[in-house]
Amino acid sequence: MKYRITSQKQLRAAFWAAHPAADRKRITDYEGTGKMYRTDTRTAWVEYVDAMSRDNQISQALASRATLEG
Repeated sequence: MKYRITSQKQLRAAFWAAHPAADRKRITDYEGTGKMYRTDTRTAWVEYVDAMSRDNQISQALASRATLEG
Protein backbone atom coordinates (compact mmCIF):
# COMPACT_ATOMS: atom_id res chain seq x y z
CA MET A 1 0.00 0.00 0.00
CA LYS A 2 1.47 3.35 -1.03
CA TYR A 3 0.58 6.38 1.04
CA ARG A 4 0.34 9.79 -0.56
CA ILE A 5 1.57 11.69 2.50
CA THR A 6 4.50 10.24 4.43
CA SER A 7 5.71 13.00 6.76
CA GLN A 8 4.28 15.29 9.40
CA LYS A 9 5.49 18.31 7.44
CA GLN A 10 3.53 17.20 4.36
CA LEU A 11 0.49 16.43 6.49
CA ARG A 12 0.52 19.87 8.15
CA ALA A 13 0.88 21.58 4.76
CA ALA A 14 -2.04 19.57 3.38
CA PHE A 15 -4.16 20.44 6.43
CA TRP A 16 -3.54 24.20 6.11
CA ALA A 17 -4.21 24.01 2.34
CA ALA A 18 -7.49 22.18 2.95
CA HIS A 19 -8.50 24.55 5.76
CA PRO A 20 -7.56 28.07 4.62
CA ALA A 21 -10.07 29.65 7.00
CA ALA A 22 -8.69 27.81 10.06
CA ASP A 23 -7.44 30.18 12.73
CA ARG A 24 -3.64 30.07 12.90
CA LYS A 25 -3.53 32.34 15.94
CA ARG A 26 -2.00 30.66 18.95
CA ILE A 27 -3.15 31.32 22.49
CA THR A 28 -1.66 30.68 25.92
CA ASP A 29 -2.01 27.04 26.90
CA TYR A 30 -3.96 25.89 29.95
CA GLU A 31 -0.88 25.90 32.19
CA GLY A 32 0.21 29.33 31.02
CA THR A 33 3.62 28.01 29.99
CA GLY A 34 3.33 27.89 26.21
CA LYS A 35 1.13 28.40 23.21
CA MET A 36 -1.52 26.25 21.53
CA TYR A 37 -3.99 26.58 18.68
CA ARG A 38 -7.60 27.41 19.40
CA THR A 39 -10.04 24.56 20.03
CA ASP A 40 -11.72 24.80 16.61
CA THR A 41 -8.38 24.46 14.84
CA ARG A 42 -7.24 21.57 17.02
CA THR A 43 -10.56 19.77 16.49
CA ALA A 44 -10.36 20.25 12.72
CA TRP A 45 -6.81 18.85 12.80
CA VAL A 46 -7.84 15.69 14.67
CA GLU A 47 -10.77 15.10 12.33
CA TYR A 48 -8.54 15.70 9.30
CA VAL A 49 -5.86 13.26 10.49
CA ASP A 50 -8.52 10.65 11.28
CA ALA A 51 -10.13 11.01 7.84
CA MET A 52 -6.75 10.84 6.09
CA SER A 53 -5.93 7.65 7.97
CA ARG A 54 -9.29 6.02 7.23
CA ASP A 55 -8.90 6.89 3.53
CA ASN A 56 -5.39 5.37 3.51
CA GLN A 57 -3.84 8.71 2.55
CA ILE A 58 -1.50 8.38 5.56
CA SER A 59 -0.29 5.41 7.56
CA GLN A 60 -1.67 4.59 10.98
CA ALA A 61 1.81 5.18 12.39
CA LEU A 62 1.87 8.72 10.99
CA ALA A 63 -1.65 9.36 12.28
CA SER A 64 -0.56 8.25 15.76
CA ARG A 65 2.42 10.57 15.95
CA ALA A 66 1.17 13.56 13.93
CA THR A 67 1.00 16.92 15.70
CA LEU A 68 -0.06 20.31 14.45
CA GLU A 69 3.01 21.85 16.06
CA GLY A 70 5.95 21.84 13.75
